Amino acid sequence: MSAGDQLASSDPANWPVAPGWQPLVDEFFGGAVGQRLQGFLRERLDDGAAIFPPQPLRALELTPPEEVRVVILGQDPYHGRGQAEGLAFSVAPGVALPPSLRNIFKELERDLGTPPPTFPNPGGSLVKWATHGVLLLNTCLTVEEGQAASHAGRGWEVLTDAVIRRVADGERAVVFMLWGAHAQSKRALIDTNRHKVLMSNHPSPLSALRPPVPFIGCGHFGQARAWREAGRS
Repeated sequence: MSAGDQLASSDPANWPVAPGWQPLVDEFFGGAVGQRLQGFLRERLDDGAAIFPPQPLRALELTPPEEVRVVILGQDPYHGRGQAEGLAFSVAPGVALPPSLRNIFKELERDLGTPPPTFPNPGGSLVKWATHGVLLLNTCLTVEEGQAASHAGRGWEVLTDAVIRRVADGERAVVFMLWGAHAQSKRALIDTNRHKVLMSNHPSPLSALRPPVPFIGCGHFGQARAWREAGRS
């Protein structure tokens, strides 16, 4: 067990974010919901829980608000040790690709001809996407080992909804990729007249090929590129 691949502190001062996000983050953790969330994380750490990822706000560190071009929404960090790296759908270099991420790369190759990344480095790490304007945001930002959705409803959603609103209310029109019912529930936060909102089934094997809008074949990557090249973003 490595301490470096799990959360070590419940203090958000230890979770760096880009300067443009800092006021929003400070407001959240200064309020009642953020304080309760910190208390919950502190209790779970004191109880010896292994919580992932080590940097819950990494998406906000790597993708400043003024650089967001595309938003991809996930739900929950991966709950296997060494997987979660603070970015939706992304895993640390060298980690075996989870099925949903494998399908994302499959659709990217089908749609744009982009070959899968080399393994083990970068493997399934989407850090390069994050540093090129793709906000890879989970709606819940921590999870306990082996327990999917174990921190859902503890307050993270208030912060991530505020992040979505901040992007949706910003000066730049962006592409939102909403895969699956959970991500699509956030559509109400987005002005669909200003932004390009693309929706399909989730890329997980359970739904990627099913109707009404299969993920495989959805063409979202090509649509996003065409929209941006047309000068909309």
